[in-house]
Amino acid sequence: MTLKKVLDVGNCGPDHSSISSLLRKHFNVEILRADQATDTFDILEKQSVDLILINRKLDIDYSDGIDILRALKATSTTQHIPAMLITNYPEHQQQAVSLGALYGFGKLELGTPETLARLKSVLQPNEANAGA
Repeated sequence: MTLKKVLDVGNCGPDHSSISSLLRKHFNVEILRADQATDTFDILEKQSVDLILINRKLDIDYSDGIDILRALKATSTTQHIPAMLITNYPEHQQQAVSLGALYGFGKLELGTPETLARLKSVLQPNEANAGA
């Protein structure tokens, strides 16, 4: 299984830990962390990632993660990178999808078969149709 890189943007320490644990338990991943747009783009200039997970409300200043998603999808060097919004609210998921994101998940859905299937579609695309 190939090592995939996931960039987690805007989550507090405990949420970052929960998401990282879930990802490491089910996938062969390296997890990078960013707090806001500037360090997100700094990381993406230096290395490629396979998936970007963006918290809807950034822990550092409670700004909207949708703004980072918009910037990613408007930039030619990052618009191709799969991204998911982390939110429990379907209306925010729909907004993110309309901007070019994949349908993400909420923190209340961590570990559900639906969340694992969404992650698997990016992190194990050749096995996405097999059981989670």
